Amino acid sequence: MPLISNPEHGTVFGLAGQPAPTNAELEAVQAACGIDAKLMRHCRQCRADAVGMLGEDRGQEFTKDKLAAASGIDLQARGMYRDVVVRERADREAAAKRAGLGLAKAQDGSRRRVAVCTKGGGRINEHFGHAREFRVYDVDAGGLSFVGVRRADNYCQGGWGEDDNMEAILKALEGCQAVLVAKIGRCPKEDLAKAGIEAVDNFALAYIEEGISGWFAGLSLKTRISA
Repeated sequence: MPLISNPEHGTVFGLAGQPAPTNAELEAVQAACGIDAKLMRHCRQCRADAVGMLGEDRGQEFTKDKLAAASGIDLQARGMYRDVVVRERADREAAAKRAGLGLAKAQDGSRRRVAVCTKGGGRINEHFGHAREFRVYDVDAGGLSFVGVRRADNYCQGGWGEDDNMEAILKALEGCQAVLVAKIGRCPKEDLAKAGIEAVDNFALAYIEEGISGWFAGLSLKTRISA
């Protein structure tokens, strides 16, 4: 995991001026260590006292007074939710298999790197302007592999700070040829294009594997036509 090296955090690393590793440095270490062990590449700093998803603190929804007033567990609703989860997992597994077959048929199987905006559920379901992190994948005719998570402040700031945040986002997306999003505005799309990154919203709400496979197939077709 990256060092907690911002000076304001007060860690030994931060106070000593030890910088955090770049994305490329982190990926190089993960690749070297991954030869003999399967690594979790989604890890990030978290808080033991927090409630909710990483980056979405919901602690105020579960204070003692609210828990005391909460009703009992609805077993029927829990069962229905579990059924939905089982169906979603089966659907995603089927989608991943279809994606793998599509990648194997690609005319140009050269490796590409692509980022995805997602809120979870294995789908491309996050607006670019709201994304605080990007899941990065390498893809070629042999399949796709998860590289890791790259974080940056979200682009949309209510009319201020967008330019500063875009600079950090472009740094986070360094090396990526495209970013798959649920939706994106004209200005950030143009900024990405200037940096050589294609913003793709054709696969909104699709499973990540199918979206990447579809983008890769289209890229492969363009390469074959231009040749």
